[in-house]
Amino acid sequence: MIVAMKADALQAEIKAVIDRISNHDLNALPLPGGERTAIGIASAIPPDMRSDLTSLLESMPGVDHVTQVTRTYKRASREFHPGDTLITVKGVTIGGNEVIVAAGPCAIESREQLFSAAEVVKACGGKMLRGGAFKPRTSPYAFQGLGIEGLKMLKEAGEATGLVTATEVMDQHELDAVVEHADIIQIGARNMQNYPLLIAVGKTNRPVILKRGPSATIDEWLLAAEYILAQGNQDVILCERGVHPLERGHTRYTLDLSAVPVARFLSHLPVIVDPSHACGNWRYVSAMSKAAVAAGADGLLMEIHPDPAHALCDGAQSLKLDAFSELITQLRGVAAAVGRGISTPPLPA
Repeated sequence: MIVAMKADALQAEIKAVIDRISNHDLNALPLPGGERTAIGIASAIPPDMRSDLTSLLESMPGVDHVTQVTRTYKRASREFHPGDTLITVKGVTIGGNEVIVAAGPCAIESREQLFSAAEVVKACGGKMLRGGAFKPRTSPYAFQGLGIEGLKMLKEAGEATGLVTATEVMDQHELDAVVEHADIIQIGARNMQNYPLLIAVGKTNRPVILKRGPSATIDEWLLAAEYILAQGNQDVILCERGVHPLERGHTRYTLDLSAVPVARFLSHLPVIVDPSHACGNWRYVSAMSKAAVAAGADGLLMEIHPDPAHALCDGAQSLKLDAFSELITQLRGVAAAVGRGISTPPLPA
């Protein structure tokens, strides 16, 4: 439910509406933007209360009208928050006109490997460095990441290059360490519906990349975002990374590009795309990256590696550093064609 106040509503009238909502044990949330104040009711309203509460609020001084939010997700819904959410981290804005490029190794293997990737991301005009310190693997015998040592390397690389850093958190017990070392927390596809972890992340002050689960509907994805938003963390970035395919063997998943405009229509949250995990094969990453930008993605989350053939994790889907550099040049043309931009490389010192 959204209570739209009149343009000339007094602050005392606005406060009275908020107090009245709170007196019904409901959560009143002032909404930004526009020429008038709006107040959202983020709590679930019992059906037997809805009609009486609507009539009561519409009768209060300063109230223009009351609108029902039809989506089961409230804070994530564009009904609740009509304007696009912009998330700014260390001067980098996600959700604006610029398409943000984030890249790095799937797993941090060494300082040399990470810094090689970071320097190329910076040189190409990328804004974010991704790297996994804790790795959820299908096999318990596969490389599980460097853990805290990997986090320390990521923080060092971010500080040295000025890149925003992002890494995955797998467990609530790792959360404090990830918050200490990274600028953005990533929730992997396997954890999209790990509700205790979503709640814990929602209580932090770090932006969150929320990947869509491979079997999740778009509504389930947005409801997972709602768990984070409901705890007070409003900086959620949605990430499409592919759904289970009808045909196996050619790609790991099917990249659902239609999810990008659909999610942007339903929600105000930024939407980025991970073509590397969707494809599972470096040969197709370039094409799907271009398609994602054309479809309206606010950013790309790609995997790159100085020596993919010897990578300890997901080398088959990682671009070589020179191929990544070439792709960024091509992506600028695609972005320009749809009225957007991608940052150019920094000028030499």
